[in-house]
Amino acid sequence: MPDKLDSTNLLNNNINSGIKLSGYSVILNFILAIVKMITGIAGYSYALIADGIESLLDVFSSLIVWFGLKYSLKPPDEDHPYGHGKAEQIAGLTTAIFIIIAALLISVLSVIEILTPHRTPENYTLIVLSFIIILKETLYRRLKRKSLLIKSKALLNDAWHHRSDALTSVAAFIGISIAIIGGKGFEVADDWAALLACSIIFYNGFRLMRSSISEIMDGSPAAEYKQKVSEIVLNTDGVLELETCRIRKSGLKYLLDLHITVSANLSVKEGHYLAHQVKDNLMISNLQIQDVAVHVEPDEFE
Repeated sequence: MPDKLDSTNLLNNNINSGIKLSGYSVILNFILAIVKMITGIAGYSYALIADGIESLLDVFSSLIVWFGLKYSLKPPDEDHPYGHGKAEQIAGLTTAIFIIIAALLISVLSVIEILTPHRTPENYTLIVLSFIIILKETLYRRLKRKSLLIKSKALLNDAWHHRSDALTSVAAFIGISIAIIGGKGFEVADDWAALLACSIIFYNGFRLMRSSISEIMDGSPAAEYKQKVSEIVLNTDGVLELETCRIRKSGLKYLLDLHITVSANLSVKEGHYLAHQVKDNLMISNLQIQDVAVHVEPDEFE
């Protein structure tokens, strides 16, 4: 079984690499936003311009994630005895709201452009979009993989920003292709495509927002996580039953409140030692636990 120091170091290394990846995301989003808007203006693609505006929102959301992750790593102090982990969850909620705002903004712009006659987009906009789709999907996969590794809702939401961006780019690609192939009368096809993609983006934003709110409200983690905690506790010699198991997430780690049943014949000292054994076994696991409070209950049937 790995010791606590090794597990903590591994988690910290993964968190730091996640923070770096989020920082790179900020820079990339800014560059892509400029490229999209310049190409959209020059190539008469209003879907691409709207896509560029959405990327600018991504810049702000990625910055929020970066600051949220950095701040969440601050150690506990007198004013925050449980640490600053909630900053990560607040960042996650904020990025989810940004996704919803982006979907609404692009929807409005798309409707305006549908009602406004304009030229058919230029062919080279498809080349730019192809490059953006590949880049955004790659970044989404890297961020998602890292977010699942460190269990960061903020980083996962940031990853979905990139997937949303890729979806709007795919929609724009399809719409522009239809506009170019169809010719006169099909100029607004890219706007309709962007409008369709917004429904997918809005749904994902709402889903991520609901998940983030659940964590902020101390919602229970997945059943699989609770099952792993139960197995570790019940496999500790001397523990007869896990009577209560309350788990809440604080940032990237978990806080546990446990009530265990032990033999009524144990001395106070022996019960205290057993409680520490339970805590130590949990702390050296790979379950990203920040702290454990163990209450000892005597077996009432003895």
